[in-house]
Amino acid sequence: MSAEIFAAIDEKLSDTTTATTESVLPTTIHHKPLPYWLVNVPRDQWPSSCPAFLKGQSDKNISILATPDEEYQWIGWERVKELVRTNDIGKFQRLPSDLRRYLEYMFHLKQKYGSIMEFVLAERLHWDQTDLKPTGEPFKYDDDLKILYNDWPYGLEKGIVHLVIWTKFELEEDPGTGLLTESMWKKIDDYVDRVFRSRMPADQIVWFKNWKSLKSIHAIEHFHVMLNNPDPEFIEEITNGDVPLVEKMTQGRAL
Repeated sequence: MSAEIFAAIDEKLSDTTTATTESVLPTTIHHKPLPYWLVNVPRDQWPSSCPAFLKGQSDKNISILATPDEEYQWIGWERVKELVRTNDIGKFQRLPSDLRRYLEYMFHLKQKYGSIMEFVLAERLHWDQTDLKPTGEPFKYDDDLKILYNDWPYGLEKGIVHLVIWTKFELEEDPGTGLLTESMWKKIDDYVDRVFRSRMPADQIVWFKNWKSLKSIHAIEHFHVMLNNPDPEFIEEITNGDVPLVEKMTQGRAL
């Protein structure tokens, strides 16, 4: 994606991002709750109707979008561990205003790029879409995977780092349950042991793979790793200095 396209997307979002810190955000209109598509938006930025990128949202997303940011409950490390332990990962949520920005950004990317998958392959992974065949067995070759920040992390308490491990190889699932097979679960856990637990306490690390219904990108295999207060130099090392898109937007930077 060209710098011009990113600049155009950034410009569409910058007014709301800036104004949010400068304006008092209303929560009602005529003593009635605001429609979800107006919440966390400064009054002088209100659209006349629901924006296209917010139409057709799931009940879960609408509920989040209708929540004022100041009422959002940040997810702490104990809660992170509990959600992963119980496989209740559907309860991970973004800060409402971040979810709105995420949905808008994805909407524009699809318009410009055709699909999120094509964007991720070209601009984040730098993998050739015509050559995604793995070199060998899972986790054997570094070229078959990449560790990056989650571009749009959940609403986690400060100090919790959310990474995504992208793979060219399949993360095999049981077709009956939709869960990882026992052998693949062990391969991932061994990888996490080798790469992460060797560098920081095991109780400060969790990993999980999203259910199919929760995936925003289906065509590229990936799983998630969350770390509590890791050494920044370690994160810079394993991500090769990666910077998440949400941070680039905040800084006004383009790829």
